[in-house]
Amino acid sequence: MMLAGRRVLVVEDEPIIALVLEDKLLDRSAQPVLAHCLNSATEAVESQKFDLAVLDVNIHGQQSYTLARQLLEINTPVIFITGYGDALHPADLEQTPTLTKPYSVQALEAALLAAFNGVQRAQP
Repeated sequence: MMLAGRRVLVVEDEPIIALVLEDKLLDRSAQPVLAHCLNSATEAVESQKFDLAVLDVNIHGQQSYTLARQLLEINTPVIFITGYGDALHPADLEQTPTLTKPYSVQALEAALLAAFNGVQRAQP
């Protein structure tokens, strides 16, 4: 999979999880941009272009679905990550690739590939 040079927005409110994901993306030559709240993520989306976004579903008690829709409207693929098992997403987002924490590097790579290829749902 070609992540070299791709800008990836990572929206995660747990600092350790965000840093681990950032390291995994850097190891694959991606250019991750971290946001720890929805406001900073929205500002980033309004000022920068991303090739992909990895969004925690629950950010400080708020769901990231509005941000996901905003990204999808500008043709930016989205992957959800969640600590709540196989989360039930709204109908318009239920086919979005989703990873359950903790996830393996192989599951992350499969979800990234699915998102880039427009596959509706990645396997855990």
